[in-house]
Amino acid sequence: MLDHLKYDIAIVGGGPAGLSAAYSASKQGAKVILFEKDPSFGHNVRTSGVSWIKEMEKYGITNEFYNPIKNFSFISPANEIKISGKENSACVLDVKKTYQLLACKAAAEGAELFVKSQVTDVSQNLANKTMALKISNPAGQKSIEATLVIDASGFSSFVGRKLGYVQSWQRYGAGAEYECYCDSVDKTTLTLMVGKKYSEAGYAWVFPLSDNRVRIGVGIGKPNSHVDPIKKLNELILNRVKPLESMGKIQPLEFHFGLIPNQGLRTKSTFDGLILVGDTVGQANPIVLEGIRYAIEFGRLAGTVGVESLSHDSTANSLRPYEIANKKNLEKKINSALRVQARWLGLSDSEWDREIDIIKGLTIDEFLDFIKSEFTPSKMIKVALNHPKLLAKQLFNLVLKK
Repeated sequence: MLDHLKYDIAIVGGGPAGLSAAYSASKQGAKVILFEKDPSFGHNVRTSGVSWIKEMEKYGITNEFYNPIKNFSFISPANEIKISGKENSACVLDVKKTYQLLACKAAAEGAELFVKSQVTDVSQNLANKTMALKISNPAGQKSIEATLVIDASGFSSFVGRKLGYVQSWQRYGAGAEYECYCDSVDKTTLTLMVGKKYSEAGYAWVFPLSDNRVRIGVGIGKPNSHVDPIKKLNELILNRVKPLESMGKIQPLEFHFGLIPNQGLRTKSTFDGLILVGDTVGQANPIVLEGIRYAIEFGRLAGTVGVESLSHDSTANSLRPYEIANKKNLEKKINSALRVQARWLGLSDSEWDREIDIIKGLTIDEFLDFIKSEFTPSKMIKVALNHPKLLAKQLFNLVLKK
């Protein structure tokens, strides 16, 4: 049962954004409650779990929670390249274990966490400047009052939509994957497969978790293609397309499915009594559609700014530091990545064969900056100078376009 009806901050959604917000807000002494609709944190895996070691270590997610990656393979219908690093840079997370860790961090700081708890309604009380939430969970129907609500409900953007501040996402990626046993896989190499053979509007992937465990998936951009990613995934495994033909026995053990926004940041991320964070506001890298690192970073920021806003009744003006940071740190990166993605979605198979030769010309550091959407003018100018024929026209102008 819920012991308190009044909280400083109520968080809707127990993914990395919501749990990180709960952690940072509780650490600063706020009374925080969080509601997760699933039976457990990480219960339904909706992400392939690819992220970056430097960022994960920064947030206390150590090597016991991921498989490290140092090599990157790209396969198109008639071409294949491999970019090798001297040290591990990327990682494939144990998603369930990672979410549970984030939950424990939040709980240790005093956040009250509730699973199998569906927020059914939210409203704003203008008279006393609070937000009211109705919750359905195994203990029955509950009502909660909070000064601030953090909407970390993910793709559904439940709170923001319910209050009429945002609309449903129109452009998004739909991803389906199996986590499988396989006889053999190079656990140090992450593989992306491109071209119509693999995805009509996106890419397929092989993300290793260990010597004998791997995630095989397909992502398809909507509304660019109406193909069902689940059907496409099953076809790839049935036909043993490259590189699956070299993996021996493949036995699916889990099925994952998720949707991720793919149209840039929302116009606004803060309103009176409300912060949007994570997929709710579009904090995702469009090139490889990964957002866990942004979810943790901006989840923590939402918690910090949220606590600071409480003395001002969490008005939109008092939440402005979060809005500014969101725009300043992410908007240009995401918009540049969207332009690269738009180019990629329009490539034919033969054009993809040539495109990955462009990628092959990059050094490992240049490649990592590119794939992570770390598009700073200085970095891109350096790339263009180092590869004048290779990248100046194809990528330099594209990324730095106003």
